[in-house]
Amino acid sequence: MSKRGENIYKRKDGRWEGRYIKARTAAGKAIYGYVYAPSYKETRAKLQNAARTAHTLTAVRLKTAQQIHFCTLTEEWFCYIKPRIKESTYQKYRNLWNSYICPELGEMYFPELTQEVLQAYCGTLLTSGGRKGKGLSAKTVSDTLSLIHSIFRYYAGRKYPLPCDTRTITVRQCAKEMRVFSMNEQKILCGHIASDLCIRNVGILVCLFTGIRIGEVCALRWDDISLTERTLHIHQTMQRLQTDGTTMQEEGARTKVIVTTPKSRCSIRTIPIPEELVRILETVKGSACGYFLTGSEEKWVEPRTMQNHFKRLLKSCNIEDANYHALRHTFATRCVELGFDVKSLSEILGHANVNITLNRYVHPSMQLKQSNMQKLSQMIYVK
Repeated sequence: MSKRGENIYKRKDGRWEGRYIKARTAAGKAIYGYVYAPSYKETRAKLQNAARTAHTLTAVRLKTAQQIHFCTLTEEWFCYIKPRIKESTYQKYRNLWNSYICPELGEMYFPELTQEVLQAYCGTLLTSGGRKGKGLSAKTVSDTLSLIHSIFRYYAGRKYPLPCDTRTITVRQCAKEMRVFSMNEQKILCGHIASDLCIRNVGILVCLFTGIRIGEVCALRWDDISLTERTLHIHQTMQRLQTDGTTMQEEGARTKVIVTTPKSRCSIRTIPIPEELVRILETVKGSACGYFLTGSEEKWVEPRTMQNHFKRLLKSCNIEDANYHALRHTFATRCVELGFDVKSLSEILGHANVNITLNRYVHPSMQLKQSNMQKLSQMIYVK
């Protein structure tokens, strides 16, 4: 048993254990440290020394934090995470920091970033943020807040006293209504593509009947397509990243195109190809090699170009405007309407679990809802 207030105990193995508070979380919760010795007296001496050291370090870190601007602390964090994350993720963080966080919070001292300050900051971003001052989307503000939380968490690991617990600050997001092509729109689109089987149109058809993303079809190579086994292998994606121009050959260039692995391991997958789509691919392949959309090793079609081509195609078909990702939404919806096993569909889409598939991409049509509701008719007994 310990003496009152000392937190020293005798263990079952015969040693003595002392416990002390070495730091506290932003919410004030104690973080404990432990010391061990063969006797009570030695344990007590160790405990007092450890507690004094912890108190001194806390005071030093607090004084250091009070004298450092948030932008200085963040640069250290960027140096830490850069070798640990993908380049696209790093650039996303950089853009959020440069565009939204640094101009407003960068010159503030770390202890000044209280919950009240960050709450007001998020409100300002929602109402008047962005280049045009019309406010940012809830998703962008949430991503920005998440970045601040990651920076805070890094310094919490280094035992810096945090000015607040960012987990208590939230930004409410409303789910966007996803565009899914109706059966009639899909028939019109497929008919137009059938009348002009250029390779970019075939690429759109591949996305519509396999659910792959725009970056994945742009990075797809003919070597990834097996017409004999009727499969395509997704293991790369293409995207255009913002940059400061230092990594570009062209002076002043602000973006670059990269081909990299998908955002998660689940996105690396092999997808069966419908038989009719295989037949179409056989007609356009010829002796093609290299990138699927160009048949060249040196040239490619980037996502922005493919998006523009898709929008021109919709316009020529008199179909209401849609983002390229609507092809993926439509594929998932059609699969559910046809009775696909959701687990199989989830793996085809490259999702980590079936809940993502159900909550994000599956949107039953009104026709399917009506069909399901009609099943209740036989239970209505009204004379």
